[in-house]
Amino acid sequence: MDSFTIRDLRERTGDLVRDAEAGRLSVVTKWGRPIFVAVPFDDALLEEGVNVALAAKLYADGVVTLNRAARVAGVSAEAFIEKLGLLGVPVVDYPPEELDTELGRLA
Repeated sequence: MDSFTIRDLRERTGDLVRDAEAGRLSVVTKWGRPIFVAVPFDDALLEEGVNVALAAKLYADGVVTLNRAARVAGVSAEAFIEKLGLLGVPVVDYPPEELDTELGRLA
């Protein structure tokens, strides 16, 4: 997630647009304080609305936990897990070596 200042918007508008086209969130700040989030306009936004799309993106990028993302989305954790599945966002993200270690402990 990139951060832009109000002044950056004049000089780096292209960067903000490229981030959105790449599906990345951007935060715009004024005097060091966030004032708004630029959310990419995609199918998730159209189908699920701003809250769910923002929550799914924040969760997928590792910015917030599953429970916090569910709160942003305004749904229970269980309902949010279902929405993530429909959006193709993995709920569990184990690196292969970590998964091998965990499975080795079970044997």
